[in-house]
Amino acid sequence: MLPQGITLSPDGARAYVANRGSDTISVIDTATDTVTATIPTGAGPELVALGPDGTRGYVTVADAGLVSVLDTATNTLVTDIPVGAAPVMAAVTPDGSRVYVTQQADTTVSVIDTATNTVTGTIPVGVGGTGVVITPDGTRAYVACYSVGVRVIDTATNTVTTTITTGDVPILLALSPDGARLYVTNVGSATVSVVDTATNAVIDAVGVSAQARFPAVTPDNAHVLVANSLPDTVSVIDTATHTAVENIGVGAGPSGLAVHPDGTHAYVVNSEAGTVSVIATTVLPDQGSTAGGATVTVTGHHLANATAVRFGTAQAGITANTDTSLTVTEPAGSGAVPVTVTTAGGTGTLGTFYYTPLPALTGISPDVGPVAGSDDEITLTGRNLAGAIDVYFGTSRAVIQSVSDTEITVRATTAPGPGGVPVTVRTAGGSVQGLTYTYVSSSTVTDVSPNTGPTSGGTVVTITGTGLSYTEQVTFNGIPAPFAIVSDTAVTATSPPSGAAGTVTVMVTGPVDSPTGSFTYVGGPGI
Repeated sequence: MLPQGITLSPDGARAYVANRGSDTISVIDTATDTVTATIPTGAGPELVALGPDGTRGYVTVADAGLVSVLDTATNTLVTDIPVGAAPVMAAVTPDGSRVYVTQQADTTVSVIDTATNTVTGTIPVGVGGTGVVITPDGTRAYVACYSVGVRVIDTATNTVTTTITTGDVPILLALSPDGARLYVTNVGSATVSVVDTATNAVIDAVGVSAQARFPAVTPDNAHVLVANSLPDTVSVIDTATHTAVENIGVGAGPSGLAVHPDGTHAYVVNSEAGTVSVIATTVLPDQGSTAGGATVTVTGHHLANATAVRFGTAQAGITANTDTSLTVTEPAGSGAVPVTVTTAGGTGTLGTFYYTPLPALTGISPDVGPVAGSDDEITLTGRNLAGAIDVYFGTSRAVIQSVSDTEITVRATTAPGPGGVPVTVRTAGGSVQGLTYTYVSSSTVTDVSPNTGPTSGGTVVTITGTGLSYTEQVTFNGIPAPFAIVSDTAVTATSPPSGAAGTVTVMVTGPVDSPTGSFTYVGGPGI
């Protein structure tokens, strides 16, 4: 099926899932969480954007270069609108009069008049336009272009007024309900940029896991949820502190994400698994340390003037209270416990909270890497690692690739300089250190001496240079040679036999690079 994006109707009664693999739209009844209709589309549907009254949907059909108009009452496509190459996302203005459509293989955004279902304008934005959102007042559209940043469009003139530089490879966007904050997922840097829309300035960057996809803001504006496609998790970001407070495991390859209008649950499209996960958002975060102390938001109905919130039998401290949400301080505890709220109307259970034990680290491999960072995976082993939120090598955040209870794989980012640094893992249960990762600078080879020897091998040579302390292998013409590390500037090696005379490359392989020198094999006397 390869489901991609998911969109909820304004009343939350239905969810629309674009299935790129089967060229269909699945319609889900959110009351029963069952598929009630399957709508055939053109090739490569990406997303359904709904108008403000929910009666019309606009389906981006990437491979066909179309936007198809969906009648949600009959679940039929009523017309097709040709747009640019590879349309990805669409956003409808708050008054429903226009649709802005990004084209990832083109350099423009198409503007559709919904009264006539025709393209009335194109706006140059640059290569790689993907995500698009429109402010609640309809005056601006934000477009994530992975080649240039986030373009800001004045919808009155349909012109780009400014460009916001975010993280590496920005692709998708979400606005807070009041439009004051824009959240941008950056695939290349595994971050979420936080933009103040009053100034269009980036005010913070929040680290998430690898391959961040759709973000979504909860209706109470307390959290941002981000689907992380590679480690199969959803990050929960606290909007007050701009920190990730939890990673929730979902299905394989999460991409699309939408929060129900009542804020009690969210739908996550698992592209690789071909499923949709439903996660409760009534208690966020729903994991924390056994010592307590975390700030937790409890969402529901009729919560005004709550007199008590309990995690199991332990009472939490209430710090804020409205009719639909409570902010509390998590008490100490253990295990999985119900979260209950008591008001004048009685006591109700709103969710479950999971106390997480402190993680432990037992090993790291490899434990050496380049100052410039690396795409090679590094494996950390230990206990209680599930739901890992952050991994740091010194002050440099490593990007989480995969997580289980006993293992985390990460990729190291750049470091300020060479040297050993502590490894820190942060989970909902707390932070732990105990291992060391060593950043090393690039190595060089300046001399091989002696640089000649017989084809029979056996010549002991001294290789001099810099950064040789972590040499892993020495080869002569690709043939491994016995070697010994003398110092950071010297390695000795014994030349292996060669089948022919001539000059060959001597390569020193380490965790950073493979500098080379040369050695000449000389044939023995003969008749």
